[in-house]
Amino acid sequence: MARIMVTGTAGFIGFHLTRRLLEQSVEVVGVDSLNSYYDVQLKKDRLAQLQDCPGYQFVHQDISHQVETAQLFQDQSCDAVVHLAAQAGVRYSLENPHAYLDANLSGFLNVLEGCRQTQVSHLVYASSSSVYGASQRKPFSVQDPVGHPVSLYAATKRANELMAHSYSHLYNLPTTGLRLFTVYGPWGRPDMAMSLFTKAILAGEPVRLFNEGQMRRDFTYIDDVVTVLLRVLDRPPTADPDWSGDDPDQATSAAPYRIYNVGNHAPVSLDQLVTTLETVLGKNAARELVEMQSGDVLETFSDISRLVADFDFRPATSLQAGVEQFVQWYRGYHGLND
Repeated sequence: MARIMVTGTAGFIGFHLTRRLLEQSVEVVGVDSLNSYYDVQLKKDRLAQLQDCPGYQFVHQDISHQVETAQLFQDQSCDAVVHLAAQAGVRYSLENPHAYLDANLSGFLNVLEGCRQTQVSHLVYASSSSVYGASQRKPFSVQDPVGHPVSLYAATKRANELMAHSYSHLYNLPTTGLRLFTVYGPWGRPDMAMSLFTKAILAGEPVRLFNEGQMRRDFTYIDDVVTVLLRVLDRPPTADPDWSGDDPDQATSAAPYRIYNVGNHAPVSLDQLVTTLETVLGKNAARELVEMQSGDVLETFSDISRLVADFDFRPATSLQAGVEQFVQWYRGYHGLND
């Protein structure tokens, strides 16, 4: 792949992917609206790490704008697209549902149309572990039905998967959706548990633990996620000759379409995460136990067997090692090393 479009290039995952692609001498067209869902300065600081890299072009644009996005695809002529731009956050979807309609549905349709019109060779896009919703099967398998989302955010991500399949079927557009499980690491989002807990512990404030700390998450380190993205990007899916509508596999198709889980395959309780942070930070945390919030799920646990079989991927970063890397970055970024 000589020229890749990365939407959400100033976001957490988009930034890391863009940097790795540039290190491999791949040209990147990075697209981002720099919205204010969280601190815009963090996004600008990520961009500052990329701006002077050879082969990088930044386009400040909102992909939910139909005409402008169509023109973007016509102007840039990219070989493949990694679509990471989205309105994130389960809890925020309870407060501002229309933001998810614009970014996650209209925006995704505009990207699909751009890929179709310019004959992009592969669209890789971020889905979410949230699509498993009310399912009680563990670990979550890509072959499981996912018809009962418990948040609007999850519903939009499942809709993306269905929209992608229709374009793969109708227009032979190769699409791969990645259901990401709680990604963390340096430059991570400030609204995620890793940042929130670290900030509270260092400030001597209570760490709020929903469901009294008994919620479990399949924390996945950013470098492992980027490794998956790069491997998947280089291998556009083809039609599955064994797929049958009589017994349909949810994650593959007679069209060039695939779905994979991307996780660590090792759920950790939020209380255990706090304990790990206490060890790395060298400081005890005060715990505030609170009730579970609407839209949340009790546990996420990824079955990554399809990813292992198709891409020989296994997560390489333990929670301890990942937290150490995150804390080192957090202290440096916020000037807390003294």
